[in-house]
Amino acid sequence: MSDRRILSLWFPRLGAERLIRRRPALADQPLAVIEDRQNMQVVSSLNDVAQGLGLTLGQPVRDAHAMCPGLMTFPRSTVAEQRFLETLQRWAGKFSPWVAPEDGDGLVVDLTGCAHLFGGEGPLMQVVEDDCTDLGLSVLMGLADTRGAAWALARYAGRATGSDRSSDAIDQEARATRSRAGKRRHWTKGGAAPPVRAGRADVVRIAPPGQTYTALTPLPIAALRLDPDTSAQLARLGLRRVGDLLGQPRAGLARRFGRGLVLRLDQAMGSAPEPVSPAKAPDHFAVRMTLPEPIGLTQDVMAGVDRLLPRLCKTLENKGKGARHVTLYAHRSDHAVEVVEVGLAQPSHDPNRIRPLLEMKVDSIDAGFGIDMLRLVAVQVEPLYQAHAVGHLEAGAAVQARLNQANALDDLVGRLGARVGLEAIRRLHPSDSHIPEKSHKVMAAAWSKPHDGAWPAPSNPRPLLMWHPEPVHAPATPRLPETFRWRGQTLTRKRALGPERIAPEWWLDDPNWRSGVRDYWVTDTGCGQRLWLFYGHGGAMSPGWFCQGSFV
Repeated sequence: MSDRRILSLWFPRLGAERLIRRRPALADQPLAVIEDRQNMQVVSSLNDVAQGLGLTLGQPVRDAHAMCPGLMTFPRSTVAEQRFLETLQRWAGKFSPWVAPEDGDGLVVDLTGCAHLFGGEGPLMQVVEDDCTDLGLSVLMGLADTRGAAWALARYAGRATGSDRSSDAIDQEARATRSRAGKRRHWTKGGAAPPVRAGRADVVRIAPPGQTYTALTPLPIAALRLDPDTSAQLARLGLRRVGDLLGQPRAGLARRFGRGLVLRLDQAMGSAPEPVSPAKAPDHFAVRMTLPEPIGLTQDVMAGVDRLLPRLCKTLENKGKGARHVTLYAHRSDHAVEVVEVGLAQPSHDPNRIRPLLEMKVDSIDAGFGIDMLRLVAVQVEPLYQAHAVGHLEAGAAVQARLNQANALDDLVGRLGARVGLEAIRRLHPSDSHIPEKSHKVMAAAWSKPHDGAWPAPSNPRPLLMWHPEPVHAPATPRLPETFRWRGQTLTRKRALGPERIAPEWWLDDPNWRSGVRDYWVTDTGCGQRLWLFYGHGGAMSPGWFCQGSFV
C-alpha cells in the first residue's frame, strides 16, 4: 500500500470571485463570466448570488439574462485567471513544496509527510478552508491516496448519480410508482437522488489511507475524469457509479470503450502512476552582503557594489539573461531601507555597463546611522543572445566596430535615462504615410533599434519645424495672397513654391484633417522667414489659409 497522500483543491467560482476581489461591490449582485464557445456566448463562471437564482454553468447568456434581467456579465480573461491561479499556487506552497495547477481552476498538492506539521489531515484542511474564506474564495477539497481519487472527491463527493433515460426520473413515473418510491428509505432502491449541496459539511471528502475503493464506489462515473460521450454510453448501459465499473472485466471495457477508460480506473485506484509535477519556480536574481560594521561613505557603498555586482552578473550570464532594471537596497541600522533603481537601454550582464549607472545615483542614499546590509536585485531580466563575428578578418572587424558603436549608444541612453528616465528618451523612425505629420513614428529609445538605412527623402521639401495648423488672416480664396497676417504680424510674400496637393486619408476620420484637401505652398516673406502655408478647401469646415511649419 502506498503512503502517498494527495490533496485536490477545486475553486468552482474562480473566474467570478477573481473579479469580486478587485471590485468588492459586485459581491451582492448576480455576476456571470462569459466566454465564446462554438460560436455562442455561454456562462463559464458564476458567483453564489447568481447560482442561487438558478443559473448554471454552460448556459447561453441570453437564457441567463431572461432568467435574471439584472445579471452583470464580464468577458472571461483566461490569462488573468491563469495568473491568479499561479498566485494561489504560491500560497499553497505553505502546505507542501509539491503543488501543481489542475484543469485551469484547481490545484493538486502532494501532502506526503506534511500533514503532521498542521496537526493532521483534518486540521490542515480546516486551515485551507479558513485561508480561502479570508481570500474570498469558494473551495472544495478532496484528500486520498491517489491524484484521481482526490480529484473525484473534491468535485463529486456527495453528488447523486444521474441517468440518461427519462423513465428513470421519479417525476416521469406513474402516480402509483411515485407513491411507493416515497416510502423507500434509500435512493438506490429507485427514483432520483435527493439534491445534495456541494458545500455540505456532512459530505466526507477524506478517504482514509487504503480506503480508496470504498471512497470511490458511490461516486458517479464522471468522477473518473472521462469525456462526456463515454460517460453517457456507460450510463445507457446501466453503469452509473464507479463501483459498477470496478467489478467489470477489464478486457471487455478496453475493447468497447478504449484503453482510456481502463487507464483512468488504474490512475484512480493507484495501479497506474500519476505524479504531481510542480511548476518550476521563476528565476530570482539577487545577491546580498551583510556588513560587520555600519558604513556611510559613498566609497564604501560602491566597494560593496563592486563585490556584489560580479556575482549577480555571473548568475545572469549562466542563465543566458540580461538585466533591464537593477535595484540596490541599502538596509540601515535603524531598519529603514534606501532604494536606488537604474534602467538599461539594452539588457546586459556586463558589470562595466551597470556599475556607472549605480554610481550616478549612490549619492542620493541617506545613510542615517549607518548601512549594515546591501542587496542587489535584477528586477527585470530578458533573454540575451550572444553575437559572434564570423567571416573574413576585415568583415569581422567591421561587425565588431558596429557592435561597439551600438553598445556606446546604449550606454549613453542608459546614462541619460538614469537622470531623466528612460521613457523621456525617444527616437524617430520613418513611417509610410503621405500625411506630413504622420511621416515619422516616435519610439522609446531604450526599447527600439535605430533605423537601419537612410531616411527616405520626400518628393517635396518639408519644414524643419512643424506644429498644429494656425489660422492665417487672408482672403478665403485658393490664390496665394500678396500680404497676410499671422501671429500678430503682417507679412509680405516675396517668393512661393507650389502648390502641392495633399488629400486626407479617406479611410480614417482624423479631426485634424476635416478641412478636406489641402494645397501647400513654400512661402518666403519679406522679413526672411520661410513658412509652410496651405489652403484648406473646406470639407467639414470653412475654407481658409493656415500655417503649419517653418523651414528656418
